[in-house]
Amino acid sequence: MFNRSKSKKGRRSPMATVSLIVVGLMTTGGAYALFSSSANADDSTSTVAASSQSKVNEGQKLFASNCATCHGLSAQGTSEGPSLIGVGAASVDFQVGTGRMPMAAQGPQAEEKPAQFTDEQVDALAEYVASLGPGPSVPSSSLTDGKDGDAAEGAELFRINCAMCHNVAGAGGALTEGKYAPNLQSVSGKHIYEAMVTGPQNMPVFNDLNLTPQQKADIITYLKYVQDNKSPGGFALGSLGPVAEGLFIWIFGLGAVVAMTVWLTAKSN
Repeated sequence: MFNRSKSKKGRRSPMATVSLIVVGLMTTGGAYALFSSSANADDSTSTVAASSQSKVNEGQKLFASNCATCHGLSAQGTSEGPSLIGVGAASVDFQVGTGRMPMAAQGPQAEEKPAQFTDEQVDALAEYVASLGPGPSVPSSSLTDGKDGDAAEGAELFRINCAMCHNVAGAGGALTEGKYAPNLQSVSGKHIYEAMVTGPQNMPVFNDLNLTPQQKADIITYLKYVQDNKSPGGFALGSLGPVAEGLFIWIFGLGAVVAMTVWLTAKSN
């Protein structure tokens, strides 16, 4: 009896064997899944890096063909154009995306014209210049679509920081020596944001210490509101303010008075 009892206690239960098999399968499966996900992540990272490098290479070719004459083969700058090292992708996207670059001819400032490159080519040029040194990047759409900002706050910020050159309605205005502040009534939110962070032409740079990203988004929301809503006062006269309005009254109002005087005099005679 003693030997039989001892033998019965030392026998392995069938459930123990099943448990060991399950634990082994789970361990093996988990290790394989972890290895596979790591490998996939590495492959994805490598693909993104290869795509980015390919875009940089394409941008370098475009730069050498279209920009190096003025800015130098390595974008170091020449007597004809400034260095682009450190200007960032946002500067290239603004200047090339609005057609200001390449310039058609030297002048007081680069004028907006139809873009000479496709969106893909502009992105490639921006990637290449960004690879030369750190600088402002192209902003996200959440900051430039004009949907999430405060139009009232943006109007106040615009009046304080921008209206002295661009006019309170963004209609633009003349500056000194043949320069001018451009009309903003048809400019995209992305290009407005990029102009604020890069300071093209005579415009000052509004970095994140001057205006936070949210404040820039507020300004864009205000400008989009002005673009999408007609003047509540009727004919806007180009939104140029009291000068245009005074000229209109002087020419047409005074002209109407003179015409009425002549008519009344002729009738009485």
